[in-house]
Amino acid sequence: MIGKSKSNTSVFDLDGVPPLGKAIPLGLQHVLAMIVGNVAPVIIIGGVVGLSTYDRTLLVQCALFIAGIATLLQLYPIGRVGSGLPIIMGVSFAYVPSLIAVGAQYGITGIFGAQLIGGIAAIVVGIFIKPIRKYFPPIVAGTVVFTIGLSLYPIAINYIAGGVGSPNYGDFINWGIAGITLAVVLFCNQFTKGYTKLASILVGITVGYIISLYFGLVDFTAVKEAGWLSIPKPLHFGIEFYPSAIITMVIMYIVNSVQAVGDLSATTVGGMGREVTHEELSGGIIGNGFCSVLASVIGGLPTATYSQNVGIVAMTKVISKFVLALAAGFLLLGGFVPKFGALMTTIPQCVLGGATITVFGMITMTGIQLITQDELSGRNITIVGLAVALGIGISQVPESLALFPDWVMMIFGSSAVVISTIIAIALNLILPEKTLADEQNEREEME
Repeated sequence: MIGKSKSNTSVFDLDGVPPLGKAIPLGLQHVLAMIVGNVAPVIIIGGVVGLSTYDRTLLVQCALFIAGIATLLQLYPIGRVGSGLPIIMGVSFAYVPSLIAVGAQYGITGIFGAQLIGGIAAIVVGIFIKPIRKYFPPIVAGTVVFTIGLSLYPIAINYIAGGVGSPNYGDFINWGIAGITLAVVLFCNQFTKGYTKLASILVGITVGYIISLYFGLVDFTAVKEAGWLSIPKPLHFGIEFYPSAIITMVIMYIVNSVQAVGDLSATTVGGMGREVTHEELSGGIIGNGFCSVLASVIGGLPTATYSQNVGIVAMTKVISKFVLALAAGFLLLGGFVPKFGALMTTIPQCVLGGATITVFGMITMTGIQLITQDELSGRNITIVGLAVALGIGISQVPESLALFPDWVMMIFGSSAVVISTIIAIALNLILPEKTLADEQNEREEME
């Protein structure tokens, strides 16, 4: 790694400042990987709570704005707020089931009230992460990251098929364009060198986008209808507090803090070849909580670390904070210039699916890297196997919880990560510590 200096232009150094010609495309690559994931939850929630077209547009703007602010705060911490790691933040799909339930009952004001208290809960977790981190060793954090990767596969396949609800869902043309996009990404990543290798995902998306234009799959209506300039309006939506909504969101924020441990660990292990520090974990979780509190006032939905961008960092090893700061700048631009954000959303989902499925695979493998840092003893294999089996299994058969209270279905029936996290933590606390040597001694005694 190149040492710190004013002339440091390495994209592989945390403090490297590469030329704009190299940094901008690499930063844009991060934006393209997360833009749909950042905007789609907002559109879904806006529909559930019955917002007007104007308010939905404003909610999308706020999502882009808060994603940019949250990312910058993670890159360049203020005091204890922020991790200082190459992390992209944005509105999280993980909250969507809970937000739908809260929004359907209490409206957008109830969502923002519960989100504010949930963000405070995350800050508390971040402050005390050092004494409680022992409950999240690599075997637990790795299981969380591994499950995150597995749970993202259906999202990638739905993207590849054209997007859920698309009139041409599953059409051959979607699979064909996604396949070409994937082939370009793989070719650039495995058979080329230098900049083309680093920007493989961007190159793949560009090729897929051009092909989509030829087949008429790109719709510019949203760009034509969007305005040129708009400023987020604090407390425009209002804010109210309801106990049941608050409890639901506090639970989700605590679980998401554990997911953040996994993402932050995956970033340092996969992209930097080292373990994450207590200070980085604490700052990262506090930063996420702080930004969620800020978002509830500005009009943005709950934020979280973006696993797909963690995967890009792990795959490319590009960890320059300057590169990711440019990505945050693009997001802020989208927050003030609606046409910019609208242009980002014109990328067909089949293109995004073909480009990002490799990233999701990388997340899974990063989880395996974390898991194998501990011995694969019978105890640890049981923790990983059972946590993943129950998490993925229940989330794929949510009707198995149909007779439970609605809040159980809301929290556990839709998130493999939530279930796997809780199971992994519980088993790690309950099962007795046994090394491979201990197990070998037991077998010898039995003989």
